Amino acid sequence: MQHLDKLCRKLGYVFQQPELLERALTHRSFGARNNERMEFLGDAILGYLVSTELYNQFPKASEGQLSRLRASLVKGETLAGIASELELGEYLRLGSGELKSGGHRRRSILADAFEAIIGAVYLDSGIDSTSSLVQTFFHDKIIELDPQTLQKDPKTRLQELLQARGTELPEYEVIATEGQAHAQRFRVACRIAGIGEPMLGEGTSRRKAEQAAADKMLQTLTGQDNG
Repeated sequence: MQHLDKLCRKLGYVFQQPELLERALTHRSFGARNNERMEFLGDAILGYLVSTELYNQFPKASEGQLSRLRASLVKGETLAGIASELELGEYLRLGSGELKSGGHRRRSILADAFEAIIGAVYLDSGIDSTSSLVQTFFHDKIIELDPQTLQKDPKTRLQELLQARGTELPEYEVIATEGQAHAQRFRVACRIAGIGEPMLGEGTSRRKAEQAAADKMLQTLTGQDNG
């Protein structure tokens, strides 16, 4: 485990059970003993700890504002960014296929590994140490947030606009999926009964494609309002 000493220094945490860290860095492509269960645990613990920090930091924020703030912090892009700062890609254990396709740089794999590390720290020494780790990487991000300026995602804004108008809610349909399993792109249509043509959105996940389609629909509808 000596090769992981540098990573432990970056984390600011030394494992009592180093095998937990090794498991956290093991992708499912490497074998059956991988980090998926730790990722599941770490995701839940991260959500809880970030929620607690936000609750204390923003005593006047509404439930909806707190939810959006939390979503902005625990989303894949944020976690992948932290993982990149830690250079987790250098330590990942990947199967040959993932190695050849650049899995050590794939942001979803990096984000999952960071969540797994959070789960590993919790299993190693409990919630206090895990809380300290989360504060190390999220404290500055939290205090920079402003509940008043964080905008709702496009799907939520579209739904609220249509509800305010008394219009039927949108329907989303995946109309195309392209690429290999590890690098898929989705194309989604957003349709609203009685409102023109569907809007198309693309993304690396169904959710991102739906958000892109909703954003285009929003622009169309608000453009009509302003026209």
